[in-house]
Amino acid sequence: MLSLDKSPAAPTPAPVWSGDVPTGRLLDALADHGQKALVFVYDGREVLPGYHVTEVKSGRFDALDCGANPESWRETFIQLWDVSAEAGLGYMPVWKFLAIMKKFAAEVRSDAGAKLTFEVSDPSSAIRLFGVEAVEIAGQTVRVSLKRRPASCKPRDRWLDQAPKANEARACCS
Repeated sequence: MLSLDKSPAAPTPAPVWSGDVPTGRLLDALADHGQKALVFVYDGREVLPGYHVTEVKSGRFDALDCGANPESWRETFIQLWDVSAEAGLGYMPVWKFLAIMKKFAAEVRSDAGAKLTFEVSDPSSAIRLFGVEAVEIAGQTVRVSLKRRPASCKPRDRWLDQAPKANEARACCS
């Protein structure tokens, strides 16, 4: 498995969830594997062969968090529609995904450092939000594991990053 944090390879991927994996980091991880099949894994299962990248969009967000702190960031959303392939079709090759992303970068103002979010849905479910957890290269397949993107309290998250573990029980917004 490849960790998406460019440090020396570790036997298991580093968890990336406060981990907003930037768009460019995923594209860099895929760059040398163009002929391989690209399989996304979410909620413990692989997408079906025939999944579509239905939309790629970029946005700039300005917000106020629950601690009244202004926040600003750029984000890239890749929408996956998890549907069956027509007979005889397999998984999308990495090169095709990279071509979609290259076309997106040429047509839309995008940022390689933007937070990356996947919107995934099948024909009977609402869209769910995911971040990238890990990339695994095995034989002729590249698997991109996605992890659900939960809500968070940014002031609390910042405080926990800085506070000693003994103080974790404090309320986030007091």
